[in-house]
Parts: sequence; structure tokens; C-alpha cells
Amino acid sequence: MNKRLLTSKLTPIIAITLCFVLYLSGYFQMVYAAIILVIASAVEYKKELFNSLGFQHKNFNVKNLLIIAPLLGTAIFLFYYYVMLPSVTYLTGQPIDLSVLKTYTNSLPSTLSLLALIWVSAAFGEEIVFRGYLMRQFTKFFGSSKISLVINILLLGFIFGWIHAYQGISGQILAGITGMLLAIIFHIRKSDLWFNIAVHGFVDTVALIFIYFN
Repeated sequence: MNKRLLTSKLTPIIAITLCFVLYLSGYFQMVYAAIILVIASAVEYKKELFNSLGFQHKNFNVKNLLIIAPLLGTAIFLFYYYVMLPSVTYLTGQPIDLSVLKTYTNSLPSTLSLLALIWVSAAFGEEIVFRGYLMRQFTKFFGSSKISLVINILLLGFIFGWIHAYQGISGQILAGITGMLLAIIFHIRKSDLWFNIAVHGFVDTVALIFIYFN
């Protein structure tokens, strides 16, 4: 096994294991995971680091990021709030637990600080980890067939929901479905991570506006 092949196989395994250990330790932060996986990508792909994660220069434009992405993000949140939320709550019999966000209601300074954190941790962090790294690594290891793609979306959607356990079972299911939607968008957009970051950021921005106004 040559050095390059060894690097491409071992690097993601070591990086993902580190993230898992960090999660079990109780010190897990999405930003830390994103940094670990960016470093892993740098080790494996070197000069192609940003391309390997899906940061496509050709799609970095105003129309995609400031028009289409906000509209799509808003549409996803409205679908989440008016269709998925009541449906999942009805099925589980348990409301989503957003108690950790109650302090942000009607508090503009706190809400603005949380908005900045959301864009760094959720929009950039989660998209780098789940779509830019894990989804593309899954494809590298298991191929891009239709069945592989379905397993990829379902498995990472399940994990995405799992890390949102603080929202209760309903929150986990809703986060999992949202993660799958974002994965489908990533696939349709041919791994355009800039677009996914923008969509994710605007989904959470609209959600924060709803939380602010209670």
C-alpha cells in the first residue's frame, strides 16, 4: 500500500475517531470538530483542501448566496415550522425542547450574539462536518451509486439528529429530517458547500427571529 493510499484511508478514520472521542468526553463543540476535519482534509488533499470540502469558487456569487439561498432557507424553515413540527409532535406526543433558547426571547443583544454563533457553529461548522467532510468521505469509501447515496443521506441524517438530543425526541427527529434535506440539496447542487452554508444559516436565522418574538 503506497503512502498516498495509506493517507487517504487512515486520515479520515483517525479524524472521525478523534471527533467521536471528543463527543464522548463531553467537551464536544461543532467548531472543534470542523477544525479537526479541515486539518484532516489538508493532510489528505493538500492544495486541493477547499475543493475537497466543496468550497467551489465558481458558485460563490450574489445570486446564489444572497437571493436563492435565503429564499430556500426561509421556505425550509416554514415547512419545518408549519408542517414537520406539528406532525412530528403529534406522532411522538412530546413537544420540541427549546428551553435552552428561552433566554433569547425579546433580548436583542443576546439574540445578535447567538446569531453570530449560529453562523459560525451551525452554518459553517455543521456543514463542513456533515456535508463537506462526512458526506464526501462516505462517497469516497462506498461509491456514488443510488443505494450508496440513500444510505449516506439516511445515516448522516440520523447522526445529525442524534447530536441534537438536547431538543428531546421530537427535536432529534426534526433535526434528522432537516439534515437529510440539506444533504439532498448538497447532492443536487453537486457538492456546493458555499450554497449549503448559506441555506443552513438562513434557516437558523429565520428560526431565531421566531424565537426572539416568542
